[in-house]
Amino acid sequence: MVRHKHKSIMNIYRLLLCAAVLTCACKKDLSLGATDFTVAVENADLSLGDTARFQLGANPDVLTFYSGEVGHRYVFKDRVEAAGQAILTFRTARENGTQVQSLKLRVSSDFNGVVKGDTAATLRNLSAAAWDDISDRALWASEGEKDINSGDIDLSDYAAAAKPIFIAFQYQVAAGSVQDKWTINSFLLKNKLEDGTAYTIANMNTSTAPFMNYGVSSFSPGFAGYTIQNTYQWAISSSQLVITGATSTAWATDSAEAWVFIGPINLRKVTPDIGTAIKGADENINGSIFSYLYRSKGVFEAIFTGGSVDVERETKVSKSIRMHIR
Repeated sequence: MVRHKHKSIMNIYRLLLCAAVLTCACKKDLSLGATDFTVAVENADLSLGDTARFQLGANPDVLTFYSGEVGHRYVFKDRVEAAGQAILTFRTARENGTQVQSLKLRVSSDFNGVVKGDTAATLRNLSAAAWDDISDRALWASEGEKDINSGDIDLSDYAAAAKPIFIAFQYQVAAGSVQDKWTINSFLLKNKLEDGTAYTIANMNTSTAPFMNYGVSSFSPGFAGYTIQNTYQWAISSSQLVITGATSTAWATDSAEAWVFIGPINLRKVTPDIGTAIKGADENINGSIFSYLYRSKGVFEAIFTGGSVDVERETKVSKSIRMHIR
């Protein structure tokens, strides 16, 4: 019995020893890439339409290229917020009724949002929140008018508070007369920065449908609709928001109220810039040429960043080349 126990202990010892040896061997071979690399451009002064050609030297594990163009600037690769001017626009159409102020534009910074699968709790949140009426900041369609532009609605005062907001359209009509049909489309909210760039931060897209900011995917929060009184509901699609109340006086026996809202929205949001991956760990780029075509004129700070990477650490360096595209 003792002999068997001794043999088992020896087997366990051998297994542990083999595991240690394999671990050391793996660690040794985790990264064969160069910590540093070289890059040189054949011509840094080009005419628009000419191809930039970069000569690469050494072989890092990974190498990424940032052209310096908007959406591809190394300095903004981790940026997710920036102070700008938050501008909302949309278009409205109004049919059937003439009730005064049947549609209002509201903003809240303390709405707790949708409670998934619990309409009653969501309605309680809606009622408990403070909703500022900013309807007077927009132009609205009169009865029979279509495709009326709201104009630029500046929400920078809400952006200054650095809190996420919800934007809502409140439909509220009285009994006794024809109740308005409203259509809203072209909803668009942008963060416009001083450098002339403008980032879309909310639109008509659903929360699962991406859109692009300078070639980089982003997402809108999506709209949700809830009925407070009566049975009329907002119809929500990727192109418009529509609600219709009682279409005749005979049918307008009761008041109606329904909300549609979008959020939470960070009014300071921007999309991080991204680079182009030139190589992965299993490729050898030593002595190769990387070609790139700039799409606009200007002076651009092209950045190459790369180095050795393994499970324990990464060592990266960056190389900068100023490109002049005439």
